[in-house]
Amino acid sequence: MADPSVHAAFTSVDTALVWFRRDLRDHDNAALFYALKHAQRVYCVFIFDREILDALPNKADRRVEFMWESLVELKQSLVARGGDLIVRHERADGAIAALAQQLKVNAVFANEDYEPRAVARDARVGEVLSKQGCELRLCKDTVIFAKSEVLTQLSKPYTVFTPYKNAWLKKLTGFFTRAYPTARYQANLAKPPFACALPTLEAMGFARTNLKALGLQPGMGGAAKLIADFMPRMGTYQAARDFPAVKGVSYLSIHNRFGTCSVRELVQAALRQSQRPRDVAEEGTGEGAAVWLSELIWREFYFQIIHHHPGAASGNFKPEYDALQWENDPALFTAWCEARTGFPIVDAAMRQINQTGFMHNRLRMIVASFLTKDLLIDWRWGEKYFADHLNDFDLAANNGGWQWAASTGCDAQPYFRIFNPQSQSERFDPEGKFIRRYVPELAALPNKYIHAPASLPPLEALRIGFELGKHYPVPIVVHGVQRIRAMAMYAAAKGESGGRVAVAARQFA
Repeated sequence: MADPSVHAAFTSVDTALVWFRRDLRDHDNAALFYALKHAQRVYCVFIFDREILDALPNKADRRVEFMWESLVELKQSLVARGGDLIVRHERADGAIAALAQQLKVNAVFANEDYEPRAVARDARVGEVLSKQGCELRLCKDTVIFAKSEVLTQLSKPYTVFTPYKNAWLKKLTGFFTRAYPTARYQANLAKPPFACALPTLEAMGFARTNLKALGLQPGMGGAAKLIADFMPRMGTYQAARDFPAVKGVSYLSIHNRFGTCSVRELVQAALRQSQRPRDVAEEGTGEGAAVWLSELIWREFYFQIIHHHPGAASGNFKPEYDALQWENDPALFTAWCEARTGFPIVDAAMRQINQTGFMHNRLRMIVASFLTKDLLIDWRWGEKYFADHLNDFDLAANNGGWQWAASTGCDAQPYFRIFNPQSQSERFDPEGKFIRRYVPELAALPNKYIHAPASLPPLEALRIGFELGKHYPVPIVVHGVQRIRAMAMYAAAKGESGGRVAVAARQFA
């Protein structure tokens, strides 16, 4: 899907610098391709940006180690192609300008980042480079369609997903279907005139994590293995994706986040399978691929939302919800963070993120709904917790998901539709397999009661030696009560009558 006309205006230069950010691969990479095509000499750099890393609360951060390991592979690959990778641990805005001056660079190529802080950083870098007589050239790479490429008939950005998706798919028809062939111009890669040793994690103040024990394989090679593993399973994605105890999802989110795979490759794979005629031996192939493609489109939808509405990064997308009176009980929030809520599916999900840095998407919806509408805690508290703990943390998607669950975002869950954690658990983990994996103290409970241990009959509890409050927490809230309180809180913010709340309470009980 690379469109060669997008950057046709790029002029040729003598020396260029490619600034890798969230695109840690040397194949099908727009910035690398255009640099190699338009420059006679191309250097490559990655900056461990101290502005970001110094603020991380955990110095044993899997994401930093994932990047570091991915850079080891990227560096090796660039060396094999005749170049190298400069890696610095500095503030990016100063380091890029200094390096461009040192190497006498005419243009710095980088792939666009749509997060507000990144946009501001790139503006600063571009201004400094311009004063040095150097140009910052930004390329579209992490998405198929960016910014204002998919608009309504009134030339407005979409705020509802389904029409955005339909317009996205329509625009895709007839689009270029080839990747960026970086190998074609790799002879223009150059080795810097100085040593390019990769700083160690320890030298940057970070420690090794349980990355390998979790089976997380960084880099382009790790992404390729996951893609190969998922391709035969894509057909069952629609049926299996909501069940956390089943291997139903792609697990590619961290590779999407750091760009160790190409979104064009993923979209092409989904299109190939979604357009295949149904085969009896591969029931559901087309449907599963189409649903997975929708997930990739959701990703782009949230990117364009954060681009057009940068204020949503820290505030309610729907301003009427600025009047919400969150209770924000610190004790309840701590219980949620520490997986001590007394709701097994919630606690299992929180243990998964705390132990592995991953959380299944269905569980993200459940725990977000529980925090905002059972515990009545501001969605920003949960969003921040996810930002600190998720391996695949991506501002646009994380923000969009939390605001969807809290009903404050674009195209969000209506406030009167509130997840019941017990029924969600019974539906999506019917045999309690996921719960037993992460909450082993409930392993002996029969399937019928594992979703709500408080309902375990006393004689059965005595038989298996289980005591609620001793072996597992008593539920910290009563869902039915909190549900009514949540609807009243939202209705009050919107200025709605109590009668409508009562009707909604009965309708969505």
